[in-house]
Amino acid sequence: MYRLPSYMTRREFVAGGVACGLALTPGCAFAKRIFSGLKNEKTITLDDAPDTLWKWSKEVYFRQELPNGRVRCMTCPNMCLLPPGARSRCRSHVNMGGKLYTLVYGNPCAVHVDPIEKKPLYHFLPSSQSFSIAATGCSFNCLNCQNWEISQARPEEVKFDEMFPPAVVDNAVRAGCASIAYTYSEPTTFFEYMIDTSRIARERKVRNVWVTNGYITEAALIEYCKTLDAANVDVKGFSEESYAALNAGRLAPVLAALRILSERNVWFEMTALIVPTYSDDMDAVKRMCGWIVKNIGSDRPLHFSRFSPKYRLTHLPMTSISFLEEARKAAMAEGLNYVYVGNVPPSDSSHTYCPSCRKRVVSRMGYGTEDIHMKGSACAFCGHAIAGVWG
Repeated sequence: MYRLPSYMTRREFVAGGVACGLALTPGCAFAKRIFSGLKNEKTITLDDAPDTLWKWSKEVYFRQELPNGRVRCMTCPNMCLLPPGARSRCRSHVNMGGKLYTLVYGNPCAVHVDPIEKKPLYHFLPSSQSFSIAATGCSFNCLNCQNWEISQARPEEVKFDEMFPPAVVDNAVRAGCASIAYTYSEPTTFFEYMIDTSRIARERKVRNVWVTNGYITEAALIEYCKTLDAANVDVKGFSEESYAALNAGRLAPVLAALRILSERNVWFEMTALIVPTYSDDMDAVKRMCGWIVKNIGSDRPLHFSRFSPKYRLTHLPMTSISFLEEARKAAMAEGLNYVYVGNVPPSDSSHTYCPSCRKRVVSRMGYGTEDIHMKGSACAFCGHAIAGVWG
């Protein structure tokens, strides 16, 4: 039997099932809480499954089959409960004849070669290239989404390439990439595609990178950790209220994912996008950083990222650089050793400094790494170990 995640009570689990299974009627309190503040509400869609499956379909790995042809997805904490013919909230899963299928397996809608620093990962194989892929779908409905054209789309609504897992790895190797990044949309929604590719990549000595909102069930993440090398997890705020209003999600599962990654020694970094009026709260920033130090430790890098008006928040201003710099100072005062500011003009906040001697050990310009003063994984000046994966 599937074990409930530690962050979810049985009452919440039942409430979630009722909300998803009954198409999230307007009077449902759970639906109001989850989708509070969203004008672009996305819910379970009944009678939206295709007439037939296509070649890019595969049965979902983490699922629960129930009476009357219903099936529950166990990949992310939305735990969508789908009657026959229904489509999941992420738009990429459908119930066909009482079985749960993904429609995003081997059909990426975005394929690029990116510098690893773009993910952003500053302490993982610096200056290397990452073969980056995405399929449609997302477990959130962020008002500020930068890639909403694919994250909020159904797979049949976008242009895509055919590239099954062996071909992804072949292309990554041919491109000279040290890693494959599952990114741009939310990779958890194409979990089967991602994990099958990861297993082949591990055999071929190609690293796997997960760029994610961290919204995944414990069982799915524990399995993925077996082939996962690095991650960047978006921490989109530090209150349940802000997560509900801005992202239509919850904070607790994200924090649970961070603990799991830490416990399994997967290298990861965190990104906090500061959105004016939603997450530009210095007290919340300090609480988040204190939680990280207490539960994860001081050596996991944190990237504060500047918001640019996008999607449904074009009326908001860009985040002030002064706030981002103050957030960086506050994070370091809380005890974090590596704190960066992104999406801003070049500054000292993009470089890595040794926590011991305070000398610069990695210099960066944009997405490029210019100088590295390290011996192996240690500071070249004083010998202090610099956390990360350096080779």
